[in-house]
Amino acid sequence: MTQSFSVLPQSFAIARLEPDAELPSAVLASPSFMSITRTEDELSIVCAEDVAAGLPRVDSGWRAVKVQGPFAFDQTGILASFLDPLAAAGIGIFAVSTFDTDFVLVKSENLANALAVLKEAGHHFIGKWS
Repeated sequence: MTQSFSVLPQSFAIARLEPDAELPSAVLASPSFMSITRTEDELSIVCAEDVAAGLPRVDSGWRAVKVQGPFAFDQTGILASFLDPLAAAGIGIFAVSTFDTDFVLVKSENLANALAVLKEAGHHFIGKWS
């Protein structure tokens, strides 16, 4: 199964807050890609690096690979077709799924290798990255 993918232009951070924490207003006001997930254990936020400044627990330096969707909910194996080759290459990821597609975040220093691995796996890179 081959898919097309692109790379979002900015760098991202992944933040962890306490489960009952209020959502930071800067995150909610951010116009760029973000993901907010609250569980009984934590509040996880993926957002632009500058938006995460000042949050208590932050891991910065992530880039987002966007799998070009949309995909029907009954399509299977799409995310696995990206994660399996990255895992085989020893590249750690943080995945975010939306209604229409998936995003695979990799550390900035692993981006070039991740793109090469995904292309070698038969996926088609569109756009450019820097």
